Amino acid sequence: MIPSIGHFIVVLQIYFSDQFSLQRVLYILTILVASYPLFNLHRNQLREPRQPRETAWLRSIRSLITAAYGDEHEHEYFPPESEDLGAGLAHTLLKDLEQLYHLLGIDDPAATPLFPNPHIILCTPRINCVFCPNEGHPPTLRRHRDPQTIRLLDRDFCWAKAQLYVAYCPKCQAEYYPDRITYHETGNSTGRMQKLESKAVYLRVSKHGIWIHRRIAEAQESAVIHLHSGWAKFAEWLSDTVGTLPRITSRQSQRLYFEHFSRRLIEAHGLEETFNFPAHSSAHVLAEHVRDAIGIDGGLVAGSMDHGCKNCTHLKRYAADLVAEGATLDHTENQVVNGPQPDIPNQNEPHSTQGIPAELLSPPTQHERAPETARGYTRLGVMDGKMIPHRKCSLSTCKKPLVNYKNGRFCKDHLNMAETCGIVPCGRPVHTPGAVTCNLQSHKDWHQKYLNRFSRLSFPGVQRVIRRQADQTSVQTNGPSLHADLPELDGVAGTDVVHTFRAGTTYCLQTVQWSCGCPIGWGKCYRSESSSQVLGIIDKIWESHPDSRPSFLAYDDACNLLRHIVTQNPDSPWIQATKFIVDAWHYISHQASDVLCRIWCNPAPTNGSQPDLISVSIDDNGRTHTTRAFNTETAEQLNAWLTGYEAQLRNMSNVNYDFTVHVLLLLYKEKVDKRIDKKGEGLDEEFWEKVDSRS
Repeated sequence: MIPSIGHFIVVLQIYFSDQFSLQRVLYILTILVASYPLFNLHRNQLREPRQPRETAWLRSIRSLITAAYGDEHEHEYFPPESEDLGAGLAHTLLKDLEQLYHLLGIDDPAATPLFPNPHIILCTPRINCVFCPNEGHPPTLRRHRDPQTIRLLDRDFCWAKAQLYVAYCPKCQAEYYPDRITYHETGNSTGRMQKLESKAVYLRVSKHGIWIHRRIAEAQESAVIHLHSGWAKFAEWLSDTVGTLPRITSRQSQRLYFEHFSRRLIEAHGLEETFNFPAHSSAHVLAEHVRDAIGIDGGLVAGSMDHGCKNCTHLKRYAADLVAEGATLDHTENQVVNGPQPDIPNQNEPHSTQGIPAELLSPPTQHERAPETARGYTRLGVMDGKMIPHRKCSLSTCKKPLVNYKNGRFCKDHLNMAETCGIVPCGRPVHTPGAVTCNLQSHKDWHQKYLNRFSRLSFPGVQRVIRRQADQTSVQTNGPSLHADLPELDGVAGTDVVHTFRAGTTYCLQTVQWSCGCPIGWGKCYRSESSSQVLGIIDKIWESHPDSRPSFLAYDDACNLLRHIVTQNPDSPWIQATKFIVDAWHYISHQASDVLCRIWCNPAPTNGSQPDLISVSIDDNGRTHTTRAFNTETAEQLNAWLTGYEAQLRNMSNVNYDFTVHVLLLLYKEKVDKRIDKKGEGLDEEFWEKVDSRS
């Protein structure tokens, strides 16, 4: 039976009051249709003998429909209605339930669905041009051309056909798509530009008319966070989940990744109004422009400078506070609180001051709090390097990206070196086109032995070799290592032969975070983790926020970093604003004879010279203990989390690497923020009142 408009009029007259809102009527009809599977189970159960007339299935339907007929307090989004309208009508509807399902044709499996799937329309959320000057009223948007039929993967992970409508401004010719706006930029003769719609519901992932709902991109984001999934694996999972053609390709999954996270990054950095890039660009061009906008080779994590919580931000403390709390201070030696102690040299022997800048010969002094001054607060940051490189030009002195990341060795500037012998500094031309060595037999033989040793190595393979060596040699040696076992060449040891047989790599990824774990920023070291490169990284991170430098910065090589800063610029703002300390884990392995390290970089000195780094606690027996006030190992925890992405990052281009690290640190920051909010560890008004207190 196919229901007609007459059937609906009869239903409305019998089971609904004219005082019901249209919202309420549609809601009740939706509940009625959705409840039919329960009614079918009820009717089937009645076929067995000795069954009650009102089964549990029917009682479930009764509760759903009665609730739908309930008053406005049960459905806060419905407009107010007269009281006591629903009870009798609900009883009448339930009494005639079987006849009602038949009248509406719901019980006929061959009938057309009562609510068939509507046609999906994709169009811009804008109604006026955003570029043309607002002279009274901006130009309205017109339809650009005939609609295009596209394939859409909807929010329910199902393929559907949809109609794509493109709007345009008749005045400036800007084109408005559901996910972007293309336009002619004033003064730009290179072509059209485009801006991203940051709140786009649908994202285009293919030039051939494939669009995906933003909810699928959010599922991909969840897979990145919880499963460490790359876009290729996500494409396989998504295609298997959908189960129908067409299958999502790795390239389309990558495009979805860049489209979604470009909007997330641009919005987080507040660049929605200013960010643009060439219209109809590839995913690589989009990622490159986003990377250029928020930071090449590193940068700041959006919102990190405004972060504060009980784990990284404490009230300013003075030595008098420690004494008042019952701490026992050792003024004779600057040892470390609550941890293994380094060997302290004989106190009667003079300490060498060689290599210590004159500005650091005097030990730090803790000034007492001046009367009628605000107490203030302190924050501690933590920094560490993680050996997650990516490929670059084969020349060790060059930082530029490869032309070919599949099997290339050189950047664009050094591409001509592919025609010379890969043994440095031979300089002879290669013996045949495509070869990597000259015609010297010794160079050919050495290259062949190199291939025999390394041609099949991959990152997982190296890890397996190291694990195997660890099992065999961990007791006899200081740790596993991958031995090259290459012969010498022209009197040079095999491991010291300089060559360009493969692409080079960056040295490490340097991360900085607050002591609660919230990331602040990151950077890359290209040749080594040198103090000059590390200083450049933190300078870049705090370049736009000079007043937000941490009170303390924990780093495993803080003593040498401090030497470098003071030697290069004694008036550096870092010297005035921040004290550099060695994290607690690495401090015990530093040389005790290093006076600068022991005096200036102690993570928790027992002599009270740095009371901000010490807290006083009382155990269950009433005894007083001094402990470290901050966690200086959060960098290790972040780096351990990044290890799950190491295999992906190593094989990326420089653009994809930078983009992905920006994404990962943004996701990690949001993860930390959620944990802090859940535990109630944020800074409240009481804390800031104490910060401003002058008592």
